[in-house]
This record gives sequence, C-alpha cells and structure tokens, in this order.
Amino acid sequence: MAGAEEQPDLFPVSGVPAGTTLINDRCLLRTEHDFRIVLVSGIVLLQYGVGDRMAEAYAMVSLVQQGWADQQDVARAFGYSVRSVRRFERRFEAGGLAALGRAAGYPVRRPRRARSREQLVRRLKGQGLATREIARRLGVTPKAIRKLLTRLGFRERPPEQLPLPGGDPNLSAIPSAPTPALRPSPGAPNRSPARGPDEPTPVSGDLDPADRRGDRLLAYLGVLEDAAPLFRSGVRVPHAGVLLALPALVASGVFTIARQLYGSLGPAFYGLRTTLVALLLMALLRIKRPEGLKEHAPGELGRLLGLDRAPEVKTLRRKLRRLAAAGQAAAFGRALAQRRVADRGAAVGFLYVDGHVRVYHGQRTLPQAYVPRRRLAMPATTDYWVNDATGEPLFVVTAEANAGLTQMLPRVLAEVRALVGDRRGTVVFDRGGYSPKLFRMLLAESFDLLTYRKGRSRRVARVRFTVHATVLDGIPVRYLLADQEVRLLGGRLRLRQVTRLMDNGHQTPILTSRRDLPAVEVAFRMFERWRQENFFKYLREEYALDALVDYSVVPDNPDRTVPNPKRRALSAQLAEARAQFAQLTTEYGAEAFSNPESVRPTMRGFKIAHGQLADRLRQAVARLTTLEQARAAVPARVPVRAVVETDVVKLAPERKLLTNLLKMVAYQAESDLMHRVAPYYKRTTDEGRTLIQSALASSADLAVTPTELRVTLAPLSSPHRTRAIVALCNELNGQPVFFPGSRLRLRYGIAGRRTERTIS
Repeated sequence: MAGAEEQPDLFPVSGVPAGTTLINDRCLLRTEHDFRIVLVSGIVLLQYGVGDRMAEAYAMVSLVQQGWADQQDVARAFGYSVRSVRRFERRFEAGGLAALGRAAGYPVRRPRRARSREQLVRRLKGQGLATREIARRLGVTPKAIRKLLTRLGFRERPPEQLPLPGGDPNLSAIPSAPTPALRPSPGAPNRSPARGPDEPTPVSGDLDPADRRGDRLLAYLGVLEDAAPLFRSGVRVPHAGVLLALPALVASGVFTIARQLYGSLGPAFYGLRTTLVALLLMALLRIKRPEGLKEHAPGELGRLLGLDRAPEVKTLRRKLRRLAAAGQAAAFGRALAQRRVADRGAAVGFLYVDGHVRVYHGQRTLPQAYVPRRRLAMPATTDYWVNDATGEPLFVVTAEANAGLTQMLPRVLAEVRALVGDRRGTVVFDRGGYSPKLFRMLLAESFDLLTYRKGRSRRVARVRFTVHATVLDGIPVRYLLADQEVRLLGGRLRLRQVTRLMDNGHQTPILTSRRDLPAVEVAFRMFERWRQENFFKYLREEYALDALVDYSVVPDNPDRTVPNPKRRALSAQLAEARAQFAQLTTEYGAEAFSNPESVRPTMRGFKIAHGQLADRLRQAVARLTTLEQARAAVPARVPVRAVVETDVVKLAPERKLLTNLLKMVAYQAESDLMHRVAPYYKRTTDEGRTLIQSALASSADLAVTPTELRVTLAPLSSPHRTRAIVALCNELNGQPVFFPGSRLRLRYGIAGRRTERTIS
C-alpha cells in the first residue's frame, strides 16, 4: 500500500561499528576514547589503555595461547608482524609480564660488542673456524655471529670436492687420475645408451630403470653431470603421447645450442639435457609453471624422461636459477632464431613486431604501462616479439622501463639484421611505431615498412576505390582499395598509401615503401598482423606467458628520466582552469547575445550589469596565466630517483626470458607437427592445434629394444583424426631421430593401425 509504512528487513545487514577491528569470526578489538577492549563471543576478555604496550602484548599472547585466534589474525588486527607476536610469546614464557614490559630495541643493560670484535670475527673466519667455535670463544650465540658475518658481506666458500678414486675425468667436476669409465654389464636391459647423432651420451651403472639410486649416488659424489635416460616397457603410460614432439624439438637445435652455451650444470642427477627435456615436455603437456608438478605423480612423468621420477618443484627452480646465473638467455634466444631463420628463410620476408605487456601484481614499485585488454595503466613489463609471415615467433626482447615501439624498433631491427644478413626485409608493425623520422631511418637501414597511418588524414574520394580479389596463402580475399602516393615530413619522405574502404564507410589507410606489391597483398599482409595478436592470446592462455617465474628484482638505472609528477599535477589543474575559463566565456557570450538593446544600448551598461560575471572571468584568466607560468618553470621529465622513494629496481629478466624462449620452442614444435599433418587433415586451420594437443596428451604404450624406443599411441576420438596421426607417425618415422642423450631411435605408431616402417 502506498500509505503504509515500509516494512523493515527481516535480516538487516549489520556493519562493523567505527573503532572496531575484526580479529576473526568470534573476536573483536574495540577502541573507545583512550581504552581498548578485547571481546570474545561478546564477552570482555581484556581491557587496557591505548599506550600500554605491556598490556597490549599480553592481550595478543592471551588470544593465541588460549586458542581464540591464530598468530596471523592477531598480528593483522593489532598492527604487528607475525614475528613480533611470536617474540612476545617467547618473552612471556621466559619472564612473564615483566618481560613483556621491556622497551623495543636493543636491551639497555646488555653490553654491545665493540667494533674491534668485527675484525676478530673476520680473522677467525678467515682462518677456517666454524661459526659455532667463534660464538663459543666470544660468548655469544651462533646466530649472532651469522648475522654479523652477513652484515660484513662475508660469503661462505663452497666446499672443496676431493678427487674420487675411480671417477671419470670427463664427468667429474674435479680432475682426477684417468681411470676406465663405468661400463654396463651385458645382462642389463637398455642401460648402455650409445651416442646418437650430434649428441653426447652419458653412461649408467644402474640395472633397473625404475631404481636409479646408483646414478643418484654418483651425482652426489660429483662424478655424474646428467643421468642417462633408461626406459622400461609399459602399457598405457599416461601422457606418453607427448614424445611425438621430440623430433621437432631435436630439429629446433635447442639441446645442441644449450650445450654449446651453458656447457653443464655441474655434478647433478638432473643435468642440463634432462632439465631442458623436462621443461619442454611440461610446456607441451600444459604444466604451465613449476608449481604445476605438484598435481602430477613424479614417477609417471619420470618415465617420459627415462628416469625413475621427474624433478620436483624445488629442484626445477634451482636448475632455472643456475641457468639464469649464467646470463646466456639473450645469446640462447639469438642462436635459436638463427637456426629457425636458416630452416624457414622464405617466411622471414615479412617480419611482424609488436609488444606484449605482462602485468605485475607484486609489492615492488615498477614502471607502468598501458594494458590494452584492461584499458588502464598498471605496473608491468613489456616484451617485444618478432614473428615471421606465418605468425611463428622468432625471438623476443624485453624493453627497458616499458619503452615504446618507436624506441625499441631500432634495437629490435639490429637483432633482425644480425639474423637475416644483407637481405632486405619488410617490417610490419601497428600505429604504436608510427614516426616519419623513424621511417626514414628504416629505409636508410635497408628495411621496408608496412604500418597503419596514424592521425588525421584527408579522406579518399569514393570513386577512387576499386575491388581487388585474389587468393593469398590459400585464403581468398576481397577488398575495396584505393592506391596513391603521399608525402610526409614536408615532402621529404614519399610513401605509398593503400586505403581500404569498409562497408560502414570507414577508411583504413596503410603506409608502405613496397611499390612492387599489388595493393591487395599490401592490405592482406597488414591485416595478417592479427596472427601475432592471436599468438599472444594463445600463449597467454595455453602456456601462461604472463606468469612470473620468480619475483626477484635487480637494480635499474636511477638516472633514466620519467614524466615529472609535479608537472602532471599542474597540467591537470591547467586543464581544469581552461575548462572553467571556457565555461565563463560561454556564459558571458550568451549574455551579450541576449542583451536587450532597448534597456542597455551601450557596452558600458552591459559591463555594469554583468560586473560579477566579468570579475569571475578576469580571475579565471589570471589563474590560467599563473598556472601556465608555473608549469613552464617545471621540467617535463626528471630522473626516476627523484620520484621513487624506494630503491630503483626492475624484475630480474634472465629467468623469465629463458622460460619464454623454452615456451617459444614448444610452441614452434607444436606448429611444425601441425604443418606436417595439414595434408592429411582438412580442418587444420580451425582444429589443427586441438588435434596435435589431443595426440600429445594421450596415453601410449612404450616398447624398448636395444636400438629403438617404440611409442604406440592410443587411437583418437574419431577415425579421421586417427588416420591423420597415423600419417604423421609415418612422416616422423622417415627421419632417424634419437631420444636426447641415448642411442634409442624413436618409432611411432597407433594401436590397431599399420604404420610404414622406413629402413635406414
């Protein structure tokens, strides 16, 4: 009823009163005037003054020890760290309330060690004394000595490896007397893999592939740098279909290049080759980060590597950290790109360059970048990828402080020139790289360009557009195009402009220096830039491209300049003042337009009648002038150290670049398999990657012979898919490929299907 009183809610939502802090679902901390009250289930547990630190510490200890709340909740509610809460508990247990009343900081009555003791500690440590012995001599705890050594910058030397009698000098980290290498006994199945093509082969003394304790002992003693892959036969081994990608991975040269650059990880059961195989197979199995290994049985994944169990999270992180310490990720990516260009030279005639922004959600202060998919600026890191004409990635470069495309293109093209030599390639990029001065530099460096025209330009008359239709790369295309010459930089730069007319009347102008291409191919190559966007989306969703491997940071250049925040604030005030001035001008003009001349025929009378509005307008003009002068006196850019209060840092790039390169190799292997299966599968364009991923994720039977590792995959979901994978297996069997680190040649097949056996 309209006149009836509104009925109150049956269950009203109750908010937290002001001055009340929730500890958990049954405990509250309420502040009233100068007192604080701790309530448990509505009953007062403790009451104390705001400045009483001893009572506050006792309240925290009581809540934890009586089981009303845990340390994390108490620390958050009272504004302390968890470490402080634990310290209060220890003090209370040791000395009662009196210990809680001790002031913060170093104990007053405890004598501090003289600075002369620092030299004594350094000298004793240099003599080789243990930390506990130094603490005993000085009468302090070993923890105090360790903290002092850390503060002094002392680093423990790694323990020296003594020569192991009988160690192989080619495997041991320490030179030793030459002795015969370990030789397997004749009765052990598949435990003496021989050398495969271009791949050094380790040896193993283990008899059982499921029990590798012997090799683990050798790695512990420092005489084994990588465990030899030993396989055992099995039926329906989970995820064994991923071994189908090994020929493409071996062909990429990733193992050979890594061995040349990194050499070895030192004595280890999981050496360089095993680590790379594990990371690549993880990417293809969509185990997107090391933490994903927790969801898989180590024994099952180990069978794919020829080991008793796969490396676990801490081990894999430690290997990545050791690889990153070598600082060879950039050289690794350059060598991979050179190998790819040598294999796919025809596809690098058009090179697509674009940036991908990785958002950062940590606690560090990092430069911000605009994130298009979220439409706002956020702390982030920008990587610039170079893809070939088919959308396949070649290499990636991390930008310094999220530098724009116009700043990064010269650096990227320097890498491209080192890859393609004197060939004249065409660089395709979006509007972010639009700069006529940059265009002149590209042409002088023997590069052609293809990009969108940015900014306002004269519309092309409708009558100049003609229909262009053809088939390019197997794709039928049809555009409405206009072709003309344009001049930039006051006529000093002449380029070709191809404009596309859309059905809604929108015109898209494209600039290029390629006058030898038909207009329809110019438009097609420009619009194919979306392949790179699809590549970013695919890697972000399937390979976790944006995931951080670690949150470690390294010092950044404190002298690099950033936009001055003071000038930005003045610009905002200036924009507001201009808007106010425009509004007052509009009001004053409207009053002048509607002024009745019969009442106020002179301007003097008009000004007298609108004196207040005129005064406001004069004040707006004065404020506008003052702000313009103030902004002109403030520099547009300042060093970043003048803006950031904390240390100037950036995310450590090495480990992330290395994992990006490995994910790129895995993606390339997936693409190579898709191209191989394309002649046998009609829907490759739409479902090719889904087909390959289904095959890689399937189970398979493993059969081991003295010379072969036979992988028999389970049939796929439909006969036509199975036939396509059978044809792929036949192609892979035509080339001799050995499992990395062994002499076992890989043979592929499908259960219940006949595959061709190539004799070589």
